[in-house]
Amino acid sequence: MSDEASPGSPWRNRLGFGLGTLGRDMTGALVSMYLMYYLTEVVDVDEGTVVAVTIILVAMRIFDAVNDPVMGVIVDNTRTRWGKFKPWMAIGAVLWAGTTVLMFVDSGLRGAAFLVVFTLVYLAWELSYTINDISYWGMLPSLTRSQRERERIGVVSRICANVGLFAVVVGVVPATTALGDWLGDARQGWLVFAAIVVVAMLAFQLLTLAFAQQRVEVVPDHTPLRDLARVITRNDQLLWVTLAMLIFMAGYITTTSLGIYYFTYVYRDVAMYSVFAAVLGVTQITGLAVFPAVSKRLSRRRIHGLATLLCVAGLGIFLLAGRSMVVIGLAGVLLFVGQAFIQLLLLMFVADCVEYGEWKLGRRNESVTVSLQPFIYKASNGIGTAFVGLALLWSGISRAASPDDLTASGITAFKLVMMAVPMALVVVSWWILHRKYRIDEGQYARIVAELQEREAAPR
Repeated sequence: MSDEASPGSPWRNRLGFGLGTLGRDMTGALVSMYLMYYLTEVVDVDEGTVVAVTIILVAMRIFDAVNDPVMGVIVDNTRTRWGKFKPWMAIGAVLWAGTTVLMFVDSGLRGAAFLVVFTLVYLAWELSYTINDISYWGMLPSLTRSQRERERIGVVSRICANVGLFAVVVGVVPATTALGDWLGDARQGWLVFAAIVVVAMLAFQLLTLAFAQQRVEVVPDHTPLRDLARVITRNDQLLWVTLAMLIFMAGYITTTSLGIYYFTYVYRDVAMYSVFAAVLGVTQITGLAVFPAVSKRLSRRRIHGLATLLCVAGLGIFLLAGRSMVVIGLAGVLLFVGQAFIQLLLLMFVADCVEYGEWKLGRRNESVTVSLQPFIYKASNGIGTAFVGLALLWSGISRAASPDDLTASGITAFKLVMMAVPMALVVVSWWILHRKYRIDEGQYARIVAELQEREAAPR
């Protein structure tokens, strides 16, 4: 069934789907960006525990990322009266909420006992996140086959995601500080903040469950688990997108995760972190909002090249910025406008690979294909966490009692990991997509036209 022929306002899916990720990204950001900060600066674990936690986080995130396609098969093979996406989305959201709160409960354990409990809770958190994430993003290609409408849905969803992300980034320091002062314990402040975040996540997920409506109907085709590798490996365009975006996101996550440490130990004014984050949040959301206008004038390939240049320029200026907040702000604006374009292109590239895979393999696997997007985020988060651990250990921050304990060579080491390494990764990512990705606007239109001809043909 053609999605254009489906009844109902297109804003139902744009808002119903897009708003659903607002709380999701609040929850994801809280753990992926600030769990290590919570452990090192609030719980105050020792350096040996920092090393162990870094290894655990990297291993667990990569392990869980590999499981994403398996969850994709499970979702694609689900048949219920509510469809295949929404039941898993609801189950995952509830489990994810509970495990997120547990991540910020200080049990008082230390040493080996702490690491065992931490590993078990984090594993449960990752699995819950996977259940929700795969079913949520797997729904996107089923909402429409129109590239333009996908861009509109993608813009709304990414704007909502960034509102959620930056609500946490801007609010985490003042909110946890205020809550900690009110409750008389910084750890309790973080716990209450986590509880507030997950309530928001559940509320916004209910909007998607209630209003988002699938419009692309395809004859159900069971995908055996043994065919999982075939579905992924024979979709060559999906593999190239995954590799390129994994490299890009590893660099981006490294920079953003180290931001709060930068303002604490290098700039030496952690209060400016929230101000900086607010400016960047507005910048990134503005970049997403203007993307449709830019896409009318430039091809996706040219937008990707422009965005890469902005990211490289931003990181280069940031590396040399010194203590000038104006220069640091300029660097952040360039980086986050470029990243806004690239994160939306990532969503579109992966979604378009659904039709490419259907055209090439004769089977439509939304969840398996789109599971590579969460795989990218989780695997890159694992790699980024490794770089964060490296930066903290190499610079001496993990041993520093205050910013005064950080040496000039330590600051240099920290900035190299935070800015120079991501700059190199951004360039490598661009090169891979420039050389290997072939689904441009014209090729996609031809693929969709042929798929529609197949569907219209007598069976």
